[in-house]
Amino acid sequence: MNVAGFCADIERLKAETYQQIGPADFAHLRKIERVGRVAAALGLATAWMIPNPITAFLLSLGQFTRWLLAHHITHRGYDRVPGIPARYTSRVFARGWRRYVDWFDWLDPAAWDHEHNNLHHYHTGEESDPDLAERNLEFLRQMRVPVWIKYALMAVAACTWKIIYYAPNSLGVLDPVTRRRLHHSQVVPFTLGSVFDVRRAAVRRLWLTCYLPYATWHFVAVPLVFLPLGMTAVWCVLGNKLLAEAITNAHAFLVIAPNHTADDLYRFSFHYHRKEEFYVTQVVGSANYHCGDDLTDYMSLWLNYQIEHHLIPDLPMRQYRLIQPQVKSLCEKHGIPYRQESVFRRFGRMLDVAVGRTSMRELEVFPRGLTAGHEPLPVPAHAVVAPASDNAEAILSS
Repeated sequence: MNVAGFCADIERLKAETYQQIGPADFAHLRKIERVGRVAAALGLATAWMIPNPITAFLLSLGQFTRWLLAHHITHRGYDRVPGIPARYTSRVFARGWRRYVDWFDWLDPAAWDHEHNNLHHYHTGEESDPDLAERNLEFLRQMRVPVWIKYALMAVAACTWKIIYYAPNSLGVLDPVTRRRLHHSQVVPFTLGSVFDVRRAAVRRLWLTCYLPYATWHFVAVPLVFLPLGMTAVWCVLGNKLLAEAITNAHAFLVIAPNHTADDLYRFSFHYHRKEEFYVTQVVGSANYHCGDDLTDYMSLWLNYQIEHHLIPDLPMRQYRLIQPQVKSLCEKHGIPYRQESVFRRFGRMLDVAVGRTSMRELEVFPRGLTAGHEPLPVPAHAVVAPASDNAEAILSS
């Protein structure tokens, strides 16, 4: 691998891509937003008739779209668009009371911002990565039960994972009292048992800011809006909302879970010290799906461009499609493995790791001999003293 050459080319591509961001990216964002709003409106308009998969899917697509928008907006993907309304920037979107307008989900947006945009993205595949699936599923991998039981448990988890995993796992990265961002070494993970221990301040905040508001609105308030049509309509709406919840969880699980978990991807026993190390670990620890058109990309949450997203997290959705062929070509040019398969093939690989049939590759140290003859990029002194710093962006801005 030509690590230094790859880093230089990605830096050049990043600078060029930033210059291309403009009104077309905002127009694309609004188009995707409209699709989600139309789906949600059609779902609500038919929810009172009878519980059915079409209505439930439309409702789930509306909720799914809000997560899609939140993911790229909170990553500062649209902050560089000239003249963009403030509500579509990371400084305003889903902040404070706007959470209930922009992205009302099980997750706390402020917690997600730290858990995903910082701890996951800048510690990908490391022990300090809160979303390291192979480690998080070790209990399942070690269970001595028939493998079909493990698959059944994964199916249940897929339909509920925002509730049982993402809401508590993300909220746990903030101090429950001060809301201060915690260093990854201070994070105490929730367990299925601990989420009911209301003696803990973190558990009380989980229920008061995540579980109760979402459940009350979606499964009580919204169905009751249809009360003038009769109790049958209320129960039909509730049934469609519950089915939609299972669908949107499963849909998100399908496209999110396989991004960094497979027998051909790496987990790391070290934290990168240089920019070129960061770029290489992001590629060999991530995988893409098929991509290239709005329908495929939309249904994949634009996470089918996971490699490009982890190399340059703060781009608008539209730009990932434009740079993907170039990134793939640069990986081939410099000898960096670039993994890309259908989402269903990647999901199968992830399941094999989850149930213990296969394991991820492990890299204990970065092969720095590959950079022999190249001067290392400058790194801030504090990043060397604290290599696993949560402020890992400092390394990338050096």
